[in-house]
Amino acid sequence: MKPKSPRIESIDILRGVIMVLMALDHVRAYFHYESFFSDPTNLETTTPVLFFTRFITHFCAPVFVFLAGTSAFLYGCRKTKKEVFKFLFTRGIWLIFLEIVVNNLIWTFDLTYSFLILQVIWTIGICMVCLSFLIYLPKKVILAIGIILVAGHNALDGIVLEGQSFQSIIWYILHQGKFFVFSPDSILYIHYPVLPWIGLMALGYVFGTFYQKGFEATVRKKWLLYLGFGAIILFFGLRLVNIYGDLVPWTSQETTAKTIISFFNVTKYPPSLLYLCITMGPALLFLYAVETTKNKVTNFFLVFGRVPLFYYFLHMLVIHSLAIVSILIFGGHWQDMIIDAESFLNKNLLSYGYSLFAVYLIWIGVILLLYPICKKYMIYKANNKDKWWLSYL
Repeated sequence: MKPKSPRIESIDILRGVIMVLMALDHVRAYFHYESFFSDPTNLETTTPVLFFTRFITHFCAPVFVFLAGTSAFLYGCRKTKKEVFKFLFTRGIWLIFLEIVVNNLIWTFDLTYSFLILQVIWTIGICMVCLSFLIYLPKKVILAIGIILVAGHNALDGIVLEGQSFQSIIWYILHQGKFFVFSPDSILYIHYPVLPWIGLMALGYVFGTFYQKGFEATVRKKWLLYLGFGAIILFFGLRLVNIYGDLVPWTSQETTAKTIISFFNVTKYPPSLLYLCITMGPALLFLYAVETTKNKVTNFFLVFGRVPLFYYFLHMLVIHSLAIVSILIFGGHWQDMIIDAESFLNKNLLSYGYSLFAVYLIWIGVILLLYPICKKYMIYKANNKDKWWLSYL
């Protein structure tokens, strides 16, 4: 039985596509050669195929954060401000808890929590807590805050702090990021500085206006075209000028392929203005394209898009578990896949990994394995809306 839902399918389809792409990046992280200690965007070591594999997954985090803001707006259309505040604030705290306690355990399988990483779930949690306060402001003010944070945060790139003072830690969380090695058995990695992500979620919240009940579809589609192409044009314009918008300017390389890679190699941590333009622009055009599209392909992605948090934790658990199985099959030490501080600092997995062809095969297998499970949960969730706790999963 297919559940009836008032949800906007194009948004869920886009979310589903980026969730599937996200699995590719995570499979690469756990299965590709030297992936734990090498950067797939490093011009000195990457290849066009490896860079493309990483680049297409750049769309995941910004779209996920942006659409979280959009969903918050649509949720607020049928709730009071007080109810929306409570939901966003409590959900944000819940996500921060899940990142620290659950997600770190799934990523590392380290029961001692010696290697803590603050990633995208933590970021969304922080953003939701901030958005819970922003919703009391006029939408124009929220829009202005979002634009300032997204477009202006690169002006702060030159501020680099060191040490462990209170001010430094706050700055690491907001914009700089930091890898702390407190001792051989204690690491903290602030991987996702939150300042531009807060701005992006604020923009996603205002963007929800286009999907509120009664908004004319033809007007919405025009805005999707304007904003989508506008973001892409802004990317190419600023990137060609090569002065502002990203922490690392592009440079001419010894080959055309490497020059192209340098041009598109934009900064994710924290996400630069150019990074957000080249990811959100095509995403908005995708929303335009699938507004009235409905077929077996869109229905496939719809499943993942309607259970994103459930899917996120499940797919990471499956990927990490499969990585342990693969080590056992090929004669390695499964303990090396328990990624604690000591094993990471000793680079136990430096020589571990498989080809990109194997990565893509495993990715497809993971998605096909998870589809029926996610579909059953989607139907269960749609048919049990009276269970409040489901909104937190």
